[in-house]
Amino acid sequence: MNSVRETFSKEERLCSVKTIEALFSGEGNIFYTPLFKVVWNLSDDNQQFPARAAFSVSKRGFRLAVTRNLIKRRIREAYRKNKHLLYEHLSSKNIKISLFIILRSDKVPDYKTTEKSVKEAITNLIRLI
Repeated sequence: MNSVRETFSKEERLCSVKTIEALFSGEGNIFYTPLFKVVWNLSDDNQQFPARAAFSVSKRGFRLAVTRNLIKRRIREAYRKNKHLLYEHLSSKNIKISLFIILRSDKVPDYKTTEKSVKEAITNLIRLI
């Protein structure tokens, strides 16, 4: 059995308005997967975890908050289960990053599709760093 707890704590969440604004003001690097737009940047904060992440679903594509929240829950769960791949790579290189994952689709993806796309986004991120 896996002895490492797969959690997504408050300290791992990207909440800083200043950091988010820096990501979107042109300092962030961007890449796309079929389902997501990922904006990331190296972070020089004294953060406890190798990566801090935030997730977004467009209100334009999904009018109902219930639907947006469902999709964000699925994305967070997929990230929580697969972030160890990213953490191992970042820890070995002693790098800290901030990342923002945005859904590009206008249809509600099922969990399997979401998890596959999150894994793809993580492997692309590892390749870019």
